Amino acid sequence: MKTPIWLAVICLAASLPIQAETLKPIELNDQELSVLRGRYVMPGRIISFGIAMSSTWQNANGEVIGATSTMQIQQSTITPQFYVSVIDEKGNGSTGSPGTGTVTGGSGLNSIEGVTQVVRAAGDRNTAYNDVDINVTKGSQAPAVQQQGEVLAAGTTMVRGNGAGSLSVSSTGSGVQFNIVANNNQGSSVQRLAQGGLMQNTTLLGGGNQVRNLTSLNVVLRDNVPSAGSVNGNLDQLKGLRTLGF
Repeated sequence: MKTPIWLAVICLAASLPIQAETLKPIELNDQELSVLRGRYVMPGRIISFGIAMSSTWQNANGEVIGATSTMQIQQSTITPQFYVSVIDEKGNGSTGSPGTGTVTGGSGLNSIEGVTQVVRAAGDRNTAYNDVDINVTKGSQAPAVQQQGEVLAAGTTMVRGNGAGSLSVSSTGSGVQFNIVANNNQGSSVQRLAQGGLMQNTTLLGGGNQVRNLTSLNVVLRDNVPSAGSVNGNLDQLKGLRTLGF
């Protein structure tokens, strides 16, 4: 009466080595990894990682409001920090016509993941430019860094303004964001780098405006294989980005 049960146990035991062999992990070499979508680099090979962001708005009168921000992480970096420089340029002093355009919708743009670049225009003679650069180079040492501008501490917002509009640069738990609201109902722009995504969004309601949102990611890799200690050090430095929302 128990023969069928023992037979099932023997068949199951005999199949275990085959299943184990089937589930055995397969190691991929560098050549195979290079053609896979979503490549990776060990943190120990990264000797320098930098971010440069810039947002500017120039109205029809030539007045400009904006800011540039940079952050560089190297082996000597203790805490990642953004340095912000404000752009404030005067125009010809005349008062342009107020914007009369209307743009509706767009609430779903904030839920898009990855890189999002949007330009919505309801005016004439406008220019809008969104751009993202990723530069990867190789070297034996990190480049010299000369950070300029005011330190943007985590959880703070820098606010400036002139005749072109108002600017705010904020660093919160969700990342770094540039906001420009142009005067005279000319429009607005947002550039946000946070949580693995980048948003560049410009809305134009008037005429004769020039808007630029630029972001550049710069990485320097070393060729030689680092020791285990240096790998851990680089991991600790990259973890510091989490406080900024990355």
